[in-house]
Amino acid sequence: MTFLNEFNHWTPERVAQLIADSGPAQVEQALATEQLRVSDLAALLSPAAEGYLETLAQRAHHLTQQRFGKIIQLFAPLYLSNECCNSCLYCGFNARNKMVRRTLNLDEVEAEARILHERGFRHIQLLTGEAPGAADTAYLAAAVQRIKPLFSSISIEVYPMEQAGYAAMVAAGVDNLTVYQETYNRELYAELHPFGPKRDFDWRLGTPERGGAAGLRSIGIGALLGLSDWRREGFYVGLHARYLARHFWRSRINISFPRLRPADGGFAPRQPVSDAALVQLICVLRLLMPDSALVLSTRESAALRDHLLPLGITQISAGSCTAPGGYGQQDHASQQFAIDDDRSPEQICAMLRAKGYDPVYKDWDRAFLDRKAGEA
Repeated sequence: MTFLNEFNHWTPERVAQLIADSGPAQVEQALATEQLRVSDLAALLSPAAEGYLETLAQRAHHLTQQRFGKIIQLFAPLYLSNECCNSCLYCGFNARNKMVRRTLNLDEVEAEARILHERGFRHIQLLTGEAPGAADTAYLAAAVQRIKPLFSSISIEVYPMEQAGYAAMVAAGVDNLTVYQETYNRELYAELHPFGPKRDFDWRLGTPERGGAAGLRSIGIGALLGLSDWRREGFYVGLHARYLARHFWRSRINISFPRLRPADGGFAPRQPVSDAALVQLICVLRLLMPDSALVLSTRESAALRDHLLPLGITQISAGSCTAPGGYGQQDHASQQFAIDDDRSPEQICAMLRAKGYDPVYKDWDRAFLDRKAGEA
């Protein structure tokens, strides 16, 4: 039994009908339920739940404070390469785009990492395009080992690997994996990925399971909002998160909410997601997954990020750059997409403290994994 089996059980037509059939009675029943069922998830994502946004927000806020307190974890992305052999129509790294391509060598990786370390970051996320000749697993492992002394937690958001590849990443020092399905709409997925290894929908869908089987400490998923109907995407993200939490209970499940941003190629959102819709989606997934980290990146504006914090967000990026070598301003390679919130980490921390939150650069250390069995 894999998530693909469950995914195929919940056909798009069935999900759409379940959402459409939800009315105020189903919404109120879901709000009165401590542990949401699949039908409750559909009800809370439905148009009928739009009149209950304030109640949803209050429930999500209370649950987040209960489970996480007033702590917000900060992290930074570090792009190792923008070379890619995929043709994702919405991505600035699309192989067809004419852009400045670059893969950092290990000295450059360390230089970028040291800049982020000096800015206080201890949780870092490494990102690449999909170009095995430029950034294969051996390169990634070497990069991780090179910068491991600088960080408490290293995450990867790269191309899908076999379970053995993820096991090699764990051995090198990686503890977190992030992989977005982009869209759970199989037909649209094929249209948006004309060529390249990423075109294989099922292979990508199974990626979080291979990461979980390899022993990664946390697994992050999400849909790229703006490609397809956000209600159905939210349903499948919730279904996926719940499956992973049940089958890989040693791994924490993280959920991100990336909305499409301007990028090389000029791709426009097919179905734009409003701020109100984003609020509803965040609140619903917090109620479904009370112990999951909810992540909000610098794709969103400063004002919106500030307002979304109380609804369930527990991790945010800060001072981000989406181009390889961008922190050291080396050669100005092309970026994946334009960020919106360009505040410095210091400004982000000042905002968090002003709102009563405790910004945390480090909340975990790999030394916990090194402790011998039976040690006190």
